[in-house]
Amino acid sequence: MNSSALTTSQSCQTLTDWLAFIEQSRPIDQIELGLTRVQTVAARGALQQLPGIKILLAGTNGKGSSARCLEQLLLAQGYSVGVYTSPHLLQFNERLRLNGVDAADALWVAGLREVDQLRAEVPLTYFEFTTLAAFAMLKQQQPDVCIIEVGLGGRLDATNIIEPDACVITTIDLDHQDWLGNDRESIGREKAGIFRQERLAIVGDLDVPQSILAEAVRLSVPLRLVNRDYQYQLAEDGLSWQWQGKSTRLTDLPLVKLPLQNIATCLACLEALQLLPPPAKIATVLAELTLAGRMQWLQQQPAILLDVAHNPQSAAYLASQLALLAPRYQRIHVLVGMLKDKDMRQSLADFAGLVSTWHCAGLPPPRGATGELLAAQLPDGANVVCYPDVATAWATLSTDLHDTDLVLIFGSFVTVSQFLAHWQQGNV
Repeated sequence: MNSSALTTSQSCQTLTDWLAFIEQSRPIDQIELGLTRVQTVAARGALQQLPGIKILLAGTNGKGSSARCLEQLLLAQGYSVGVYTSPHLLQFNERLRLNGVDAADALWVAGLREVDQLRAEVPLTYFEFTTLAAFAMLKQQQPDVCIIEVGLGGRLDATNIIEPDACVITTIDLDHQDWLGNDRESIGREKAGIFRQERLAIVGDLDVPQSILAEAVRLSVPLRLVNRDYQYQLAEDGLSWQWQGKSTRLTDLPLVKLPLQNIATCLACLEALQLLPPPAKIATVLAELTLAGRMQWLQQQPAILLDVAHNPQSAAYLASQLALLAPRYQRIHVLVGMLKDKDMRQSLADFAGLVSTWHCAGLPPPRGATGELLAAQLPDGANVVCYPDVATAWATLSTDLHDTDLVLIFGSFVTVSQFLAHWQQGNV
């Protein structure tokens, strides 16, 4: 079947068909915040009534790594777990994981078909349509715990129709200002929109906006804050770390490839829900904890490192990690592509002095920045080469690499996704 010619849902047979049908009138990057449409459709099938314990994750950065950490800590105890996240890196199926495995095409097809029947005349955005399909699948699968990642903001996000048992806000920084506001207080207020009356909330930001604290007071939320209700710190030798919660102390924890700030917040969430594993299981899980696109090493000699950092806060963390790695390598190449609605200049600023050569790749319009626009955000004097796309950038860059070099690819989910797709096909 020619999926590009699909005009009605009745023609859809495969997941590819369904996604093509949805994208025909609902671009994947269309953002249209609001709960009216999604609540109307969900109510027809009670899709908002998810099973088990429900954890809703919001935050500027760290949602994906937090979802993976929570999932693995729960699976290690024998719980069944469903996790909904976005966006995906390589395959759409990644957006829903059931017991650690991406949901199969057949499950997605059934979920999308159910939503299409329920919505009838109600128009839904791509994210609303696929979110409701994931909720339908979770209701069908009945996991013990549902971990749901907010798509954008919180208050008006499609995921905010559920009634969570615990809300987590990882971090707050400037991103998506066109929708969420131009300062941390405004953005915090939008993210605190996931709070529920007298329901648990955990906030991992190191400088919590007053707007979040005020909303917690208004709703009588039992709030747990980092450095007040739980703490974490590196050991003196830098080879392990420790965590202290309300009633639990963990020492000699293994270092992880994901930010400790997020891991600490996950531990606080599970402690509050009385779902924290024994110390030995926690150590085992953390020692093996990884997430595609987050400090992901593809190879050594030359070293290739991927990260989806795409705003000032996540880029600053990535730059701090790169600074620790820099002494091991003779040259550091950075292949970067970003969306033009991001704060490109500030996202690149912290890499000053670390990079031998910048390779600025254009991303697809309308949101993608050209290589030239990206290069213009770099400090004067930077050694930079511009390319029309990620594939061309790598094709050129890869011909002049030594075993002692490090290549960092970052700037957007799109950048990392395009690179990984080529890598897996053997085209890079």
